[in-house]
Amino acid sequence: MLDIGDVREARERVSETARRTPLDYSHTFSSMTGADVHLKLENFQRTGSFKIRGATNRIKTLTDDEKSAGVVTASAGNHAQGVALAASRVGVDSKIVMPENAPISKIKATQSYGAEVVLHGADYDEAAERAHEIERAEGRTYVHAFDDEKVMAGQGTIGLEIVEDLPEVDTVVVPIGGGGLISGISTAVKAYDPDVRVVGVQAAGASSVATSLEKGSIHELDAVDTIADGIATRSVGERPFEVIRERVDEVVTVPDADIAMAITNLLERSKTMVEGAGAVPLAALLEGHFEYDEDEVIVPALCGGNIDLNMLTTVIMRGLVETGRYLKLRTVLVDEPGSLENLIEIIADMRANIYAIQHDRTSREIGMSDTEVELDLETRGPDHVDRLLAELRDRGYEVDVLV
Repeated sequence: MLDIGDVREARERVSETARRTPLDYSHTFSSMTGADVHLKLENFQRTGSFKIRGATNRIKTLTDDEKSAGVVTASAGNHAQGVALAASRVGVDSKIVMPENAPISKIKATQSYGAEVVLHGADYDEAAERAHEIERAEGRTYVHAFDDEKVMAGQGTIGLEIVEDLPEVDTVVVPIGGGGLISGISTAVKAYDPDVRVVGVQAAGASSVATSLEKGSIHELDAVDTIADGIATRSVGERPFEVIRERVDEVVTVPDADIAMAITNLLERSKTMVEGAGAVPLAALLEGHFEYDEDEVIVPALCGGNIDLNMLTTVIMRGLVETGRYLKLRTVLVDEPGSLENLIEIIADMRANIYAIQHDRTSREIGMSDTEVELDLETRGPDHVDRLLAELRDRGYEVDVLV
C-alpha cells in the first residue's frame, strides 16, 4: 500500500514542475460555518488543477525506453492537461483520449500543452477503453488518472503542504472521483497525525465510493450525471480504494444544487473560481453534510479551477435562483390596453427589476381574449421573492414560478 515514503520521494520530482499552492484563511466561510476554514487553493496550480502533480511524478519515473515510446491516457480534462504538460517538459510524446462531451476549454488547453487529443466515448470510462487500445497498438505507457501509486504519491504532496502550512489542522475535506487525490492526501496527513480527520466528498450523480465501502468491494455505476465532470467516474480505483478503506474517516455525497451554490459563493465572496469537482468539499461543509465542531480547523481542498464558461453561466444562474436573486414567473393578463402596465407598476412598487418580458397570445391554455406573460426578474433574496409573489396573488394574479 502507498506509504508516506512514496509521497516524500515524489515531492522533489513534483516541485520541479508544480507550484506550492496557497492555504488561505477564509473569514467569510469561517463566519458562515462557525469553523476555522482555510482553503487549499489548488485551483491556482499550473494547468489549473492538482493533476500536474501525479502526472509529473509518474512520467519522471519512466524508463528511457518508455519515454521513447510515448505515453497515453484518458481524462475528462484535468489529468489530460497534467500529462500533456509533464510529458512536454521532458520531451515525451503524449496522446490523450477525452470524452466527446469534454469541455472545449479543456480540449484546447490540452492541445496547447503539446498533446494529441483523441475524442471518444460518452464519459471517462469509454475514453479509457479507447486509450488502452492505443496503448496496446502503439506500445505507449498508460498513465492512469488515479489507479497508480506514482500518481497517488504525487497528489499526496498536497497533504504535505497542508500539514506544514497548518500544523493545527483538524479536518481535511477532499473530493473523490477515482480516488487518487484522497488516497495521497490521507496518506500524508495521517502519517503526520493519525487523529487528523479526512472526509471524502463525491457528487451525488457519481457516488460509487459510499456503496463500495458498505459492500466491502468496488461498486461500479452504470452511468454518471453531475456538473462536477472532474470527478465523474463510474468507480473508484483498486489501489485508491485500499487506501480509502484504511485512512479515510468518512465519505459523503453532495447534490449538484449544493455544488452550484458553492461555486457561486466562492466567486462572489472569495473572488475565487473553481470547477464543480473543486467545489464539492466546500459544498459539503456549507450544507452540513458532515458534522464538525465550532472553531474546528477545517481545510477544504479546492482541487481545480478549469470550469467551462458555458457551464459557469449555467451555474451562476442556478446560484442566483437558489439565493432568491433571480425569478422567472408566468401569469395571464386580459389582452387590453393597460393590463401590462398595471402588472409592471406592482413589480416596480415591490422594487424588483425586470430583465425581460415575453408575450404569447397563441397558447391553447388561455382564453381568446387573454395573453400569457413571462417575466424574468432580478430580486433581492428569498424573503423579497415571497413578498412579491404574495402581493401579486393578493392583487388577483395567478402566478406560476418557472425557475
